[in-house]
Formats: sequence, C-alpha cells, structure tokens
Amino acid sequence: MPIILEPTDLSIQRAAEAMRAGRAVAFPTETVYGLGALTHDPRGIAEVYRMKWRPSNNPLIAHVLDAHGAREIVEGWDPRCDELTSRLWPGPLTLVLPRRANVPVEAAGGRATIAVRSPSCPVARRLLQELGGESISAPSANRSGHVSPTLASHVAEDFASELDLMILNGGRSEFGLESTVLDLTTARPTLLRPGTVTLESLRQILGDVDAPELMEQGASPGTAPRHYAPRTPAVLVPINGMRAALALEPRPCAVLCFDPSHVPSPHTDITMPRDARLYASILYDALRSADTLGCARILIEMPPSADGLWRAVVDRLRRATA
Repeated sequence: MPIILEPTDLSIQRAAEAMRAGRAVAFPTETVYGLGALTHDPRGIAEVYRMKWRPSNNPLIAHVLDAHGAREIVEGWDPRCDELTSRLWPGPLTLVLPRRANVPVEAAGGRATIAVRSPSCPVARRLLQELGGESISAPSANRSGHVSPTLASHVAEDFASELDLMILNGGRSEFGLESTVLDLTTARPTLLRPGTVTLESLRQILGDVDAPELMEQGASPGTAPRHYAPRTPAVLVPINGMRAALALEPRPCAVLCFDPSHVPSPHTDITMPRDARLYASILYDALRSADTLGCARILIEMPPSADGLWRAVVDRLRRATA
C-alpha cells in the first residue's frame, strides 16, 4: 500500500524532495486530494498521467501560493484577475489563462491555456512554501474517471499498487467538490466547471459570466461526459420518483436519498443532508461507501435545486450517472 504520512515538517520536506526528483506526491486540498508534480518538470507530469491512467488531453491545474506565483506561469493577467483573487484566493477558484511559453505543454494537456489556483488548505500551502513557491500541477488523486478522494485512505485505495506513493494526510477535505473553473480567455468569462464558488457569486463580481453545459473534454478538468463515477452502475432519479424507481428494481440497491422512509428492504439507504454545502462535503464519501455494498445499482435522488452550490452537485451527479 502507499505510505500515508502525517504532515510534519519532516514529511513535507520529504514530499518536496520527491517532487524535485521527478516523482508524484498526493496531498490534501480544501476541495479534494490531489496527485501532483512540479509544473515545470515533464518527468513528474508524465508520472501523474501514468498513475492516473489519465488521457493526455485532459489538462491539470497548477497550484500556486498566490497571485505572484500565478503570474509566473500565465499570460494575460488583468484587473479581473486581481479582483477575483483578492476576494477569492486562496480558495476553490481556478482561472484559465494563456500559458507562458516556459511552461511545458504536457502540464496543460497540450493546450495553449493553463488552469491555475491557490489552495487554502494549510498542508498544501506548507508544501508549496517548502518548494520555494514552485507550482504543483495536480488533478484529483484517483484513477481517471473514478470518484474523487476526500480522505487520504481514498487515495491509498485507488493507488494500492503504487507502493512508493507518498500521501500527505490532511484529514477530510473541507468542501468535498473540485474547484470552480472560470475561463478568462473567452470574449466573456465562461464557467467551465461549477464548484463551491458559485455562478451567482462570480456574476456579482464580474457581471456577465457565461455558463454553457459542457459535455466534452475541454480546457477544464472534469468536463468529460462520464466522470466522478462509482464502479457500481448509478442512476439519477427525479425528485419524488424514488418510490416508483424502487418498485421497478427487485435487486438490492444502494439509495442516496433525503428521506430514508422511502427505502424498503432489501435496499440500503444512505441518507443525504438537505443543506447543499453539507451534501457536497460528503457526496464522494457516500458514493465510495455505496460502492462497497455489492449492490446491483446505486440510485441517487435528484437534489431539490440546480441553483447556487446545488449547480455543482447536480453537475457531478449527472456525470457520475452518465
């Protein structure tokens, strides 16, 4: 099994040394755990793609300490970037901007743009500081397409065969969903992936923000049609449709629902909170738990709204059940 390390000064130093030697390291962020390598090291970037079984056109996110670090790897930094980062960094907002020529194309999925964000997680920030401000390019620390990890143990489960992988333990990820991704290279800012920083809050800062429904891999990670998916077949059930769905399913199912009284035997309920932030924080853990039950299917009750943070939750659910 991989090595889970508590985030002592020594273990963070060891993780930084491993990255400088071209190795990938798993580390916590406030969104989900990441599997990272130095942005400017093609050896480490190749290791990340190999370990994840990740398609080479699926870009990574460069993690930096602050706006100064971001400007080292992007072009086109403008007043919108200053306004967004002064309000929302460090935190779960990723910006897509033109890539500087000195950044390896491999770190951007072969694209002329690069995604960048500044994590707020203290362990991630200590690792960046140990690296002297060098950026870390990282996707989520799971096999490609699978449910993202919000605990160090999730990472260890997905990469059980990677015996030398170091995993820095930061406890449970605070938000539990991947970052919001905003493209600033388009005529109007474009939301590529919804997250904890909501579309409504972005529009309060920037005015017009486009929010197309993306169902193919583009400049943002996590936009493939099927993503964030459990291994057990999963179905999204309309609001108030769970009783009817279960009546048609004789085989035992795991059921993510708001009211467990709707779930008769032989099915197993996993009760989800009605608060969007709490729901988001436990969604991936619930999907991983459902995967362990040996059920024929996972049935997931559609959330009550698609606004605010629910927009991000529904996005993940639609891709998980595609």
